[in-house]
Amino acid sequence: MDRRTFLKGSAAIGAAGMAPQFAAPALAQPAKVLRFVPQANLANFDPIWGTQYVVRNAAALVWDMLYGVDAQLKPQRQMVESEEVSADGLTWTFRLRPGLKFHDGEPVLSKDVVASLTRWSARDPMGIMIRAIQAELAPVDDRTFRWQLKKPFPKLLLALGKNNAPCAFIMPERIAKTDPFTQITEYVGSGPMKFARSEWVPGARAVFEKFADYKPRDEPSSWLAGGKRMLLDRVEWIIMPDPATASAALQNGEVDWWENPIPDLVPLLRKNANINVDIADPLGNIGAFRMNHLHPPFDNPKIRQAVLMGMNQEDYMRSLIGDDDKLWKPLPGFFTPGTPLYSEAGGQKIGKGDIAAAKKLLAEAGYKGEPVVCVVAQDQPITKNMGDVTADLLKQMGMKVDFVATDWGTVGTRRASKAPPSQGGWNMFHTWHAGADCINPAVYPAIRANGEKAWFGWPDLPPVEAGITEWFEAADPAAEKAAIDKVNAAAVAGGVYVPTGYFLTYQAWRKNITGIGKGPLPFTWGVSKA
Repeated sequence: MDRRTFLKGSAAIGAAGMAPQFAAPALAQPAKVLRFVPQANLANFDPIWGTQYVVRNAAALVWDMLYGVDAQLKPQRQMVESEEVSADGLTWTFRLRPGLKFHDGEPVLSKDVVASLTRWSARDPMGIMIRAIQAELAPVDDRTFRWQLKKPFPKLLLALGKNNAPCAFIMPERIAKTDPFTQITEYVGSGPMKFARSEWVPGARAVFEKFADYKPRDEPSSWLAGGKRMLLDRVEWIIMPDPATASAALQNGEVDWWENPIPDLVPLLRKNANINVDIADPLGNIGAFRMNHLHPPFDNPKIRQAVLMGMNQEDYMRSLIGDDDKLWKPLPGFFTPGTPLYSEAGGQKIGKGDIAAAKKLLAEAGYKGEPVVCVVAQDQPITKNMGDVTADLLKQMGMKVDFVATDWGTVGTRRASKAPPSQGGWNMFHTWHAGADCINPAVYPAIRANGEKAWFGWPDLPPVEAGITEWFEAADPAAEKAAIDKVNAAAVAGGVYVPTGYFLTYQAWRKNITGIGKGPLPFTWGVSKA
């Protein structure tokens, strides 16, 4: 029996009443408790330390932001009441909304914001850019702070409000003073929900409770912007890495909302009159095979090129999507299809599955038989399936594969290591990037190629960075597009990473849940349960 048949059979058995039972089925709970199946286990909970979406998604409940992007990808005021920028663009003065509180009852003050932005800017690519031109970041009074720069940075508000991790979440000063390369251990937030630390069981569940003193804005909510009004008293994340188990639990009413059902099970879910199924985010996702540029064999650009030539994007996408051609498309580049900066420049040979050419280039590159340490999360269907395809690809190319089957939390920790693969490091891992994170270089850490400051894999490719600089300095849309074409072509030539294709994903929820929208993360504000 193949995997798809097994999953469908298991899910159907569960729907018939034979699924594992949970201690407190959702249908027997108070109406204001929502049980949610997230994409992965919340293994750690520091939104600045890493970039995993599951951490960002939880953090968006617990910590608020100065600004938040809306559904048009424009930053809007959130914790900020007003801002002023000097005529020369060098001095930004911000004033906080009155009455903001942390979950411990203390007021949110300018000193907390300054400490939070200082920690964030040490890790975030846009923050690092701002930090490099910073003259001073300091409080003026309890509700006012000033950011003085040495040169203008017109995209400052986007940096503070963007949805890609790490986001500029605001923490108490004492927590924000934690070394940005050390995980925090206290989770006092400023957002609409409190983290129930005593109920957190990594691998099983995480719990969030409504913060009664949160002051939402008056505007309607839109993504991370507007009024984050919590209509639920409690949100329980139930960790279910097995898709068949999650499917059965949703059908039986034991959970209310499943973030990422796999396509194989969607037809079964649609047959249930009590369940809604829809595309989670119209901007979709870009699959990624991330290589470590620091160590052999992928420190050799020819070997990276061999992988780009040998891989077949259809193989990767079929492993994720199955036979539904409406859910995926080939991607000869790195930017989100259908957006203004989408580019195919230099990408004609990506993903064609030319194994013969890949073998030839591998031989020319002088591959010495080094093992490729493939760190593959098994509790994420997306990463597991892509990892299986990659292992087969590398073997077909004649490479030695050291397949490390692990969990997503461990991948998140291990990929931060620059140690040699034989000493606990890695050669490759898989992930994916939300389409909203790949619309331009400002919000796209994975495209950066500035060496030690780059995202995991640490590519050092000056032509890519030159194109990105040109984009930041572009005077009009035509100049921006010309710069992005240079970035795309240079990223292909240098193998920043391997795009495995563009794909859409589903979400599913029971029909007594209302207010669920579309976007790059599950927005819980505005969601209610009948």
